[in-house]
Amino acid sequence: MNCLHLYDSQTRENRKVVPARGDTLRFYCCGPTVYGPAHIGNFRTFVMQDVFRRVVESTGIKTKHVRNLTDVDDKTIRQSQEAGVSLTDFTAGWTEKFHKDSEALNLLSPHVEPSAVEHIPEQIEMIATLIEKGHAYRADDGSVYFKVDSFDDYGKLSRLKEREITTSETEREDSDEYERESAADFVLWKARKEEDGPNYWESPWGQGRPGWHLECSAMCKKHLGESFDVHSGGEDLLFPHHENEIAQSECCNGTSFVDHWFHISHLMVDGAKMSKSLGNLYTIDDLAEKGFTPEEVRYVLFSGSYGQQLNFTLDSLKAAGKALERLRDFKEKLGALPDGPASSIDDFGPFKPVIEALLNDLNTSDALGKLFSLVKQFLKEIPNLDTDSLNEARRGFACCLYALGLRLDIPKSTKSAVPDDIADMAKERWEAKQNKDWGRSDELRDAILAQGWQVKDTKEGYTVSPL
Repeated sequence: MNCLHLYDSQTRENRKVVPARGDTLRFYCCGPTVYGPAHIGNFRTFVMQDVFRRVVESTGIKTKHVRNLTDVDDKTIRQSQEAGVSLTDFTAGWTEKFHKDSEALNLLSPHVEPSAVEHIPEQIEMIATLIEKGHAYRADDGSVYFKVDSFDDYGKLSRLKEREITTSETEREDSDEYERESAADFVLWKARKEEDGPNYWESPWGQGRPGWHLECSAMCKKHLGESFDVHSGGEDLLFPHHENEIAQSECCNGTSFVDHWFHISHLMVDGAKMSKSLGNLYTIDDLAEKGFTPEEVRYVLFSGSYGQQLNFTLDSLKAAGKALERLRDFKEKLGALPDGPASSIDDFGPFKPVIEALLNDLNTSDALGKLFSLVKQFLKEIPNLDTDSLNEARRGFACCLYALGLRLDIPKSTKSAVPDDIADMAKERWEAKQNKDWGRSDELRDAILAQGWQVKDTKEGYTVSPL
C-alpha cells in the first residue's frame, strides 16, 4: 500500500486518497469560529487533519491545505457586541490565540487561511448566480434563501432522505446552525437586524451579511476551484453544514463539489460530552495549569481512531507523558536524527510498518503499537548495528516522528506550567528545608499534595509535577 486509503463519509467506503487533477492533493478543513479559545474537542479534529496531511506528504504527494477562519456569524457578532469590541478586533484577538495554541500543538500551518469577511464579494457573486439559476430567492425582509427542493440530491452526504425529515416549501431556517432533522430552505444572505449593530455589508438585496454555510463554499471555490479532492471537519458538521455546502456549490457551479469527505468523531471527556456545566471543557491553557504539555495533549488526541469517539482523561495524559519519555530515551540512544519528512514510504526503512498502519485508514493506534514494538527491538540491537543500519533506523524513526507530528524536544513539565501558588509553596518549602525547619517543610509538602501536585528533591534542587 503506497498511498493512503481513507473512509469516505459519502460513499461509506475506504478509498484511495490521490490527486484527481494534477499532482497536488487539494483539501479544505473547516476551521475555527474565532469567538473564544478553541477547546480540546476542536483540536482533536485539527490534530487528526494535521496527521492526515503529514501522512499524505510522507508518501511524496504535494498538498494544498486550506483552512478557513469563521470571523462573522451569529456567535462572533453576539459575543463581540456583548464585549463592546468591534468585530474585527474581537476576532483578531481570538485568531491570534488559536494560532498560538496551534503552534504549541505542532500543527502545520495551512497553505492558505482565508477568512469569511475577506470573501464577502465572492459570496455575493455566488448568491447572484444561485438566484439567476432558480436555486435561491429573496424573502420580503431582504434575506436570501437557498431553495432545497430545487436540488434533487440534497441529503446525499448525510442520507437525510433515508430518515424521517420535515420539509415544506414555506419552511425556512435563518440561524447559522441548526440540528433538527429538517430540509428547510437555509439562509444565504441575512438581512440586517438592529442587534447586528455595525456588522453589515451592502448587497443587491439590501444591507446584511452572508450565512455561515455559504462562507465555506465561496472560500473553497476561490482557493481550490469548483471541484477538489478532500473536505474535512468534525462529524457534527456533516449535517447541515456540509450538506448545505454541497447543495449551494453544485447548484452554483454545475459540477461535483468534493471527491472525498473526511469526518472526525467527537471527543468525550471522562466518559461524558464536554460542557462548561460539567467542568470538563478543557483548553490548552487549562491543561498547562495542571502541568501537562501540549505534546502530551497532541499524543492523546491522535492516539485513538478518528472514526470512533475518543475518551479523554487526565490519566490518559499521564500515560502519554510516560510514552513520550520512552520515545525521548530512544531518540537519545539512537543519536542525531535527520530533518524533514519522507519523500516516499521507502524512507521509513525498518520503520515501514508504522507508515503502512497509517496508510490503512489513518490507523494511529496501530501505528503507535508498531512504533513501540520496533523501538523495543532496536534498543536491543543498537550496540551491534553498523553505520548504514544505524542511519537507516535514524531516518525511519525521524519519518515516523514527522508523520505523527512529534518533536520530542519538549520536556515533560516545566516550572512555567505549574500554577503560581503551587510554585510559590514549593519554593517556600525548599527554603524551609534549607533552614532545617522540618515542620514547615512537611506542612507545605502536604498542602502541595492536597492540590494534586508533588515535590521531589533532586541533586540540583527540586521538581514539581502533577500527581
